Amino acid sequence: MRDLAKQALNIEDLRLMAKRRLTKALFDFCDRGSEEEIMLRDNRAVLDAIKLLPRQLVDTSDRDPGITLFGKRHKLPILIGPTGISGWTWYRAEIAMARAAAAAGVPFTLASSSNTPMERVKTEGGGTQWFHLYVWRDVEAAMVSVDRARDAGFEALVVTVDSPTYNNREIDIRNGATLPPRVTLKSAVDSLRHPRWLFGTMLPYMIAERGMPGWPNIHIPEGTTNAGYGSGQIDSFMTRNASLTWDWLKRVRDRWPGTMLVKGILHPDDAVLAADCGADGIFVSNHAGNVLDAAALSMDMLPHVRAAVGDRLTIIVDSGFRRGSDVLKGLALGADAVAVGRASLYGVGAAGEAGVARALAIFDAEIRRTMGNLGVRRIDEITREHVLLPGEAPVWGQAAASRIAAQ
Repeated sequence: MRDLAKQALNIEDLRLMAKRRLTKALFDFCDRGSEEEIMLRDNRAVLDAIKLLPRQLVDTSDRDPGITLFGKRHKLPILIGPTGISGWTWYRAEIAMARAAAAAGVPFTLASSSNTPMERVKTEGGGTQWFHLYVWRDVEAAMVSVDRARDAGFEALVVTVDSPTYNNREIDIRNGATLPPRVTLKSAVDSLRHPRWLFGTMLPYMIAERGMPGWPNIHIPEGTTNAGYGSGQIDSFMTRNASLTWDWLKRVRDRWPGTMLVKGILHPDDAVLAADCGADGIFVSNHAGNVLDAAALSMDMLPHVRAAVGDRLTIIVDSGFRRGSDVLKGLALGADAVAVGRASLYGVGAAGEAGVARALAIFDAEIRRTMGNLGVRRIDEITREHVLLPGEAPVWGQAAASRIAAQ
């Protein structure tokens, strides 16, 4: 889209563009959360409640938002997190997202439930790419994907551990949303009402795949049937695995020679256990409101996790980040970087590679602008003193008053 920059001034604009283009069931799959969606709302509320405390008369004319992750320099303190639904929103969306990430100088994480073979994404997408691992019913089958990702040259393995049971997304059950989509009268009408998605995404897949897209990055043993997933599909091969333990994570560590991150950590003790198992980093994450609706919030737990592990782990935080100012809040409370999932998903759903590029450009501009207003020139200058949590302002005011009185 030639005028995408004018149409989408922020991530919410991209969200609304994606909503218009995608079917209702598909957009809700991207946009909504589990059960009462309390966590989905609270992820935003906690970020909104944190305030930045700027310092004035600081020369920030040469500010640089770049960071170093695992020895590699990146242009922004963000990365694209795994979104398994992306391939259904745009034809070969995974390649589009990887290309946009490479152009922006940030890592891209390929979800294991993606629709394009990992080797093709790695070759055609370029840039820094990580592979995300879900473990379904068959643990040994998951190890085949680990070996493929290693051989394909992915630089890091991101292991999700916070979904031992399938998430109870009631909105998807009401919409009849499953992957691959089931063709019903309701879904057919929904598709016909969104011709740009039908002819721009679904039809090319049907031609290229001679049917519905499959799961080329998941090793599905021969003879296995019902290899789809969605809320309510409890008998599928692609159900979650509730038998995994920390000993299993050690086995993955032994199998994977590169950087390994554990995604879905909220408890500080679990962060320590991840480090003890040899993890290089973790995602402090509540799965963006998609799993346990009553779970703690990532931003609430982030400072406690950082205090527990110190410098033993690289910490990435996610869930609810929509603005550049949100990113700086996460960094101030202890994260080394922020993963954006839905924001990039809205971009690709709205306009493919151009939409993802626009989402990343929005973050870039907002991060740089907020750094200038905050009074910091480099990301490593951001500290806990740059944020105020709810209820802290009066304490700061009293401390200032006491200092003045003592002078």
